[in-house]
Amino acid sequence: MNICVFCSAAELADVYTESAREFAELIGSRGHSLVWGGSDVGLMKVVADGVHSHGGRLVGISVEFLQGAARAEADEMIVTATLAERKAQLLERADAFVIMVGGTGTLDEATEILELKKHGLHAKPVVLLNTAGFYDGLRQQLERMEAEGFLPLPLSELVAFADDAASALRLLEA
Repeated sequence: MNICVFCSAAELADVYTESAREFAELIGSRGHSLVWGGSDVGLMKVVADGVHSHGGRLVGISVEFLQGAARAEADEMIVTATLAERKAQLLERADAFVIMVGGTGTLDEATEILELKKHGLHAKPVVLLNTAGFYDGLRQQLERMEAEGFLPLPLSELVAFADDAASALRLLEA
């Protein structure tokens, strides 16, 4: 399975780094491939290192203005001209999505993938890895959107929430 991971390129606290490393090691040891933003910094590097060290394949999708931070030893690296092209390539190359902790870029990727799924433009599994309750607020907002009729399908059909790496992978492999 080609698992796309959206996450931060920032250096983060151990609670986030350890969860990302655990998930990455599961991806690699189960023979899955990582499809990610291609960066070799921050949490993106932690995930790529973990997948690679456990035998998984690395497929990076970078963008021209971030090419200097791209991982040199990826099995495959695609460089797009724009962020929109990058997101389209990530969607095309992935069989499933995991959203880890991140900033506005990760939130942008997450909301786009959920919007496309909401409109039936893909049916791929999407899991929010809610490490240390990072996405509790987003979950509450999505539940309110569902309760007040803003979502045309049940939230459970749009996205799953996992509190740990093993649960996230189980949801993808189910």
